[in-house]
Amino acid sequence: MKIIAITACPTGVAHTYLAEANLKKSAGKKGIPLLVETHGAVESEYTFTDNDVSQADIVLIAADKIIDLSRFHNKQIIRVSVTRAAKDASGLLDDIITGKLSPEKHTESDIVEDQPKQDKDKSFVSQIYIHLITGVNLMIPFVVAGGILIALSFSFGITAATPGEPNFSPVAKMLSDIGGGAAFALMLPILSLGISKSISGNMGMVSGAVGGMMAIQTGSGFLGALLAGFIAGYITLLIVKYINLPKSVAGLKPILIVPLLSVFITGALMVLVIGEPIKFLLDSLTSFLQNQGNTNAAIMGLLIGMMVAFDMGGPLNKTVCMFAIGLMSTGIYEPIAACMAAGMVPPLGIALATTLFGRKFSRQERDTGKVTYVLGLSFITEGAIPYAVADPLRVIPAIVAGSGLAGALSMALGCASRAPHGGVFVMFIPNVITNVLGYIIAIAAGALLTALILRFIKKDSPETVQEI
Repeated sequence: MKIIAITACPTGVAHTYLAEANLKKSAGKKGIPLLVETHGAVESEYTFTDNDVSQADIVLIAADKIIDLSRFHNKQIIRVSVTRAAKDASGLLDDIITGKLSPEKHTESDIVEDQPKQDKDKSFVSQIYIHLITGVNLMIPFVVAGGILIALSFSFGITAATPGEPNFSPVAKMLSDIGGGAAFALMLPILSLGISKSISGNMGMVSGAVGGMMAIQTGSGFLGALLAGFIAGYITLLIVKYINLPKSVAGLKPILIVPLLSVFITGALMVLVIGEPIKFLLDSLTSFLQNQGNTNAAIMGLLIGMMVAFDMGGPLNKTVCMFAIGLMSTGIYEPIAACMAAGMVPPLGIALATTLFGRKFSRQERDTGKVTYVLGLSFITEGAIPYAVADPLRVIPAIVAGSGLAGALSMALGCASRAPHGGVFVMFIPNVITNVLGYIIAIAAGALLTALILRFIKKDSPETVQEI
């Protein structure tokens, strides 16, 4: 049986490539001919040829986002979550070979022009998550680029971008205008556009972008833009599906009818229904966060840290970080600092454990640990995934504890970050991290706690024992 597989996770980073590696490894052991095409953050190392597709007996779609299936007309397709391929590739291939997983035949009727196909096998909640992460992934480059440019402007002084201030700098103002006035300002419209486009295809882009702008105008901020994306997407989907025009004027539908109606309805709902309640909620949350004491801040940091680490870049991690990024637009910078500190701890703590307590890890894990240091310093939490997959019952509690400590210390010590990403490297930009020493202490304490817990609860590697 010849299998070709596509792996894709919503973020396009860790699970996409972990699933690829595990599928190839398991297929090699079982002697199954298998080719993998990754749909991730970088271009796939291998792209299926027409010959690959024609000779394939099974097309395996291990993905948690929408995949274009037009190449696979009349092919037998099996769809699973990318998480299953990443965690249990061997069992997945066994189920395919034995027929436990039944393929479906892909036909032309499955292809809907300019509209993503909703996967019937996925729950409504799963689809909502995919739409949400699609919007977030589209938004993040704007946030990172804009946030770091704003942070660079602060290196000239906190008020250096403000005309009339004694330390005013034209360069600082330029960086602030590009980062804050342009890139960061597009954050909410892009988020809303991405969600809407994921739901209703290209026709949802206009109403999504307008909904995001309405979130800015109504003061409903990040939460408003998030809701606007879903409202715009589903309204556009309904308009496309239920409004049918005669052939003589059908060309007006995509360029006039759909954008006009979807923009009007989305905008009206944002002004009349969504805007004020969400603004009140956001203002209340902002006031609470600004007035909390050290104890409450530490508790909040603890929760943030634990959630960031628990699924190492998965839905919970992205939800918390997205919440923290949204708070940046209201002038609250402590939660994103806690997120970044907590997100660095899992790979750093594991890498430290591979250095200090090498007998707990195989030779390959120890070698990988050197790269894991870099991933941790760069705020790439997914670097911990291979270790967690190999020993989840011991690794996950260790990283959750370490990240919880880092998040709690970061919030309690008043650490704040003007940059939404960048790991330890943003510490070298003056005025970006508040209380840099405390921030370093929080990260170091969390990483050390993770390493020590692994020292006591993780069993010695059989490979290391044999070497000794």
